[in-house]
Amino acid sequence: MSRFSVTDTPLAGLQCVTRQCLGDPRGFLSRMFCAEEMATAGWYKPIAQINLTQTAQRGVIRGMHFQWPPYAEMKLVSCIRGEVWDVAVDLRVNSKTYLHWHAEKLSAENGRALLIPEGFAHGFETLTKDCEMLYLHSAAYEPAAEAGLRHDDPRLNIEWPLALTECSERDRAHPLLTDQFRGIAV
Repeated sequence: MSRFSVTDTPLAGLQCVTRQCLGDPRGFLSRMFCAEEMATAGWYKPIAQINLTQTAQRGVIRGMHFQWPPYAEMKLVSCIRGEVWDVAVDLRVNSKTYLHWHAEKLSAENGRALLIPEGFAHGFETLTKDCEMLYLHSAAYEPAAEAGLRHDDPRLNIEWPLALTECSERDRAHPLLTDQFRGIAV
């Protein structure tokens, strides 16, 4: 019995994963990850790191983060408290959807996650207060490989649903895309 339903998005390799909940009067069980089942969705590496973020305010944008090869990473991103607008941007140099973005509402209630392949930038905006996000990463964080895109880059034209209330200085400092940006070869 599968504990996940996997849906393709318009960006090849980017998958929306919905967890199935098994419940009874005591509560529920929801499987967060299964290597065998996630392999059919495109997850083919071990989990190298698991991270949890908490964001207190509504309208906060975090991202758009990625790591350069050879530290490029797959992520399985879930919202386990609250609701977020989760965005992935295709940075794969030879992709037909290069610099296109896709977003999904992720929440504790809908049980959705995004399986983000290598070569994508990722970020989110909180739609409610007190959001918690759980990240499974295929590669450990490498400060020297860290990079990001501006959430308000006009070339990306991401449609954020709320007015921005807060964004870190680090995320505001990411450069705007120029013609010199050649994408990620994965």
